[in-house]
Amino acid sequence: MKTRVIKLCTALLAFGVFSGCSPTSATSDTQQSRRGALTLSPNAAVAQANDASSRQAAEQSKRAEFPLNLSDAQWRQRLTPAQYHVLREEGTERAFSGEYDKHDEPGVYNCAACDHPLFSSQTKFDSRTGWPSFYQPISADNIATSADHKLRSKRTEVHCANCGGHLGHVFRDGPKPTGLRYCVNSVALKFEAAGE
Repeated sequence: MKTRVIKLCTALLAFGVFSGCSPTSATSDTQQSRRGALTLSPNAAVAQANDASSRQAAEQSKRAEFPLNLSDAQWRQRLTPAQYHVLREEGTERAFSGEYDKHDEPGVYNCAACDHPLFSSQTKFDSRTGWPSFYQPISADNIATSADHKLRSKRTEVHCANCGGHLGHVFRDGPKPTGLRYCVNSVALKFEAAGE
């Protein structure tokens, strides 16, 4: 009987129908199917769903800490789909595709979501990364940062201090005098030329 169950489970795994059956790792959180795809046991799937729910609640709580707090519907109405993806969903635009990567006019770069002043053209430099880069914000009070663990390495995420919109990340490989590189998505910015 046990052999029949194992063969049935093996067949179901091969067709991707069932991922929770393995004679040797029934209690394992992760299992490898014959196709090579990583699958989760029911316990791990519940834990992952709870983690996602906790992250979502933490994100909503984090957003509520900023002075400008709009509903999701209001943000969608205010922003283009690309802006919404970057500013509200913490997305990233493709390298070398942004309007402000090679932009060098004098002026101020404001938040595209709320018009809050963020960076001066005087601190912009060509990092050759494909995204606009600055070595410091207009004021430390105009931006906020948080830990970003979405990739394998820990990064520091940069937000607008007024609306919480995701701007990009800050790295410690910039030029003097700060040694910082604020790597920002163009779509998260709105340029205001000097004298306007």
